[in-house]
Amino acid sequence: MVWLEYLLPLIFLFPMAALGAVVLALRSLHDASVRSPFDANPLRAPGQALRTRLDQAFSTLFLNGSLGPLVSLAPLVYGMGRMLFVERQFWVEWALYGLLSTGLVLVFSLLLVRDYQRIRRLKLGLACELAVGQELERLVHPEAHPYAVFHDVPTDSFTIDHVVVTPRGICVVETRARARALGPDGGELKQVFVERERLRFPHWQERRPLHKTRQAVSWLSEWLEQQCGEPVAVGGMLVLPGWDIDMQDAADDINVISGDALASQLADFTLGEISRPIHDKVIYLLLERSRQPQTLKRLRQPSA
Repeated sequence: MVWLEYLLPLIFLFPMAALGAVVLALRSLHDASVRSPFDANPLRAPGQALRTRLDQAFSTLFLNGSLGPLVSLAPLVYGMGRMLFVERQFWVEWALYGLLSTGLVLVFSLLLVRDYQRIRRLKLGLACELAVGQELERLVHPEAHPYAVFHDVPTDSFTIDHVVVTPRGICVVETRARARALGPDGGELKQVFVERERLRFPHWQERRPLHKTRQAVSWLSEWLEQQCGEPVAVGGMLVLPGWDIDMQDAADDINVISGDALASQLADFTLGEISRPIHDKVIYLLLERSRQPQTLKRLRQPSA
């Protein structure tokens, strides 16, 4: 029967399929999330969202690197199996097997390049998040300096990088990691010009970082007013680690800084005095918000 000539060679693919199943099983074991031993809630450190995305990126790299050779060789292995069950070979059929394998090799090669570039971007973003988080931790002092810092605060549709509660206002701190550009002489270009609606880097411009910071400030202000029953002063800072900032044409609502002296700048941050009951209630609300695992599952991944 002719159909057996196409069915029986599948036997040679079973070992490859079994190895592929082992690879998928090993991938499912990779879970770097850490939960508190006290209440089983996820523990959130600076850059936790980026840590999660980086773990996922490494998992995808492992999957593409392991399954790529297996899937790419499958057409050739199937064709070799066909040789045992047919009396006459057709060069067109072998050409199709070869073209299919070549196409799969190209696809998985592009996927690996994509994974590599994604991991580089995420590692740069995580490094900047950790640097900003380290600066923010300097604000945490005893009663004489009642500051509180929250990392990766979830909203209804995105994540706020950092929220700092001070006696003189609430500050949203967003971090964006951007590699410095190279000039014609090979030197680094690290001047960024801040305008009302965009950031002008040496070779490109961006609007989203400022928009995202304003979006976070707006959401937090509305949410706190709804929860507290009165307006709460909320401001925003955008941190670009490693860049020299020119604020000459910038708007007044968002402060863009390099982050070198973030702790001292936040210590001088002033929007208006907050009463002690509202100050304590804001801290309680943010603590509860940060501990909601069901909210985290609905979030879209933030950009680096």
